[in-house]
Amino acid sequence: MNTDPILTDDELAPPPSLADPVFPPANPRPPRRGRGFAGTILVTSLLSAVLASAGTAAIVEHQIAAAPTGTANAVTTGAGAPTAAAGSPAPAVAEDITAVVAKAKASVVTITVTGLSGDGLSPFNVPTTGVGSGVILTSDGYILTNRHVVEGGTSFTVTLLDGQQLPATVVKTSDTTDLALVKVDATGLAAATIGSSDGIQVGQTAIAIGSPLGTYTETVTKGIVSGLNRQITVTDDTTHRPVTLNGLIQTDAAINPGNSGGPLLDITGAVVGIDTAVATSAEGLGFAIPISAASDLIHLAQTGSAA
Repeated sequence: MNTDPILTDDELAPPPSLADPVFPPANPRPPRRGRGFAGTILVTSLLSAVLASAGTAAIVEHQIAAAPTGTANAVTTGAGAPTAAAGSPAPAVAEDITAVVAKAKASVVTITVTGLSGDGLSPFNVPTTGVGSGVILTSDGYILTNRHVVEGGTSFTVTLLDGQQLPATVVKTSDTTDLALVKVDATGLAAATIGSSDGIQVGQTAIAIGSPLGTYTETVTKGIVSGLNRQITVTDDTTHRPVTLNGLIQTDAAINPGNSGGPLLDITGAVVGIDTAVATSAEGLGFAIPISAASDLIHLAQTGSAA
């Protein structure tokens, strides 16, 4: 039910011990504020990774060319505003994403999951709560999220942008990746615009929306696509079995536990990925599942039948 990452390199110090790996539990734990892969993923230069419970990890070093020195192309007018010199490109204009975000936020939900600690048989089992995010696929209540957000839960509540809370049921979980489809009994919901992850390019704008820590709902963060086709391996701390996620989008848009299941958007506001993992021992290192991997669940939501 959660995750997070980080990177190492052969030329740097050996990676920390991988003993006692951590992964979002398959069964709910004592009360938690947010669901999301929360740990440390050690990623090698070969793009494989392992989720460890603690410790430090070296970040892969990249050679970055220094900016050339010399005379700047911009000149300053008497009013003090920089302008481009003759023959130089015009200064870049910052992207204004307020309209895009305002529309996209209406299709993002918070998912609260309740379960029981232990195996469900002990009289000492106590209710536990986790929180994740989701994105509305259809106006009649189908919602896409992460499998680890709902896995092990016994009841589910979806909170809409306007604060309305609706009970939800799990329709289907993916057998191949960390995705799940849930349903609420409602109509007239604001469905997200589903984009394509096939043409994503490194360097393009990436926007994440979700409920980090299960507290700061509808949080918006912005960055770029930092890498493509990433692979990470995490370990379920209940079964102690490794789980590998392939073909992930890497982004530096801030993603935190509780963001899991929320959308990663392109500059137009179309969903191109589902946020799923983040490194707690590094900054600007998050991962999303390409929306193409959810095609079967999206088809099920739109048609009511499996693809």
